[in-house]
Amino acid sequence: MKPIVLGAAAALCIVAGSAGATDLRLSHQWSNQDIRHKVAQIVADEVAAAGVDLDIKIYGSSSLFKASEQYTPLSRGQLDMTVLPLSYAGGQQPAYNLTLMPGLVKNHDHAARMNESPFMEALEAKMAEDDVMVLVHGYLAGGFAGKDKCITKPADVQGMQMRAAGKAFEQMLAGAGASIASMASSEIYNAMQTGVLDAVNTSSSSFVSYRLFEQTACYTPAGEIALWFMYQPLLMNKTTFEGLTESQQAALLAAAEKAQAFYLDEAKKEDAAAAEVFRAAGVEIAEMTAEDFEAWRALAQETSYKAFVEDVPDGQALLDLALAVE
Repeated sequence: MKPIVLGAAAALCIVAGSAGATDLRLSHQWSNQDIRHKVAQIVADEVAAAGVDLDIKIYGSSSLFKASEQYTPLSRGQLDMTVLPLSYAGGQQPAYNLTLMPGLVKNHDHAARMNESPFMEALEAKMAEDDVMVLVHGYLAGGFAGKDKCITKPADVQGMQMRAAGKAFEQMLAGAGASIASMASSEIYNAMQTGVLDAVNTSSSSFVSYRLFEQTACYTPAGEIALWFMYQPLLMNKTTFEGLTESQQAALLAAAEKAQAFYLDEAKKEDAAAAEVFRAAGVEIAEMTAEDFEAWRALAQETSYKAFVEDVPDGQALLDLALAVE
């Protein structure tokens, strides 16, 4: 008997029949060419190949839930799995805003250590309160682009009109003397072309997909040192996972391990590829130094970090855990 999906309130769909197969629904906002879709597809394919009567159906491009509306149904068991930037759920759990905070992550290897740290354990404890668990950890990075000049240190943005990716970055850049213009990624190109924006801070993938190299004189990519990192894990409803058989759980965890290794490797490649696209377009490439990074972090301490600690009851303890990861 072919597996069927029951109503939205059903977290698991156990279907009577010889196979006794289980169907899971995974939602995300990206196209099937995106690294985050590929991570989800690895998990689905590996689980299917394991032959444990578990089928993961992927709904991409926000076809099942809107991008910012996936965490709540996941926590309620109305959705089984999702790949999303955890900061999207910062309204439900303010601690999640630390996963898009300037200067907490220096590079991808540092991000990998963050994923295995007491800091992440503390975040996962908060997820468990919402009946959510992490299957695949992953961070993606970003950089800066200037229409007329390079941006590597805080003094470079003084007097600039900028678009930043995330509230914490807006707070920090404003502290450096920039004026902030909030807009969707899809609006950046026109804003730079018409002079509304002098500079932008966003992800490596957005820099390429929106062809921002056509409006940029200098690009500061995510390299050995970067300022912008965003945690974007593959999450699962915890009760749903615990309701699976031991063999199904084992297959999921094995698939997740393979997907996580792919995620880290491809994230590094994505940054390098973005830098090469800008270089090929004749854009100057500027590298951020360790001194630049520390200058940004010192500014973040007085702006973004301060605001976070003031807004979140256990914010200082969580921030200290994040900063303790070397």
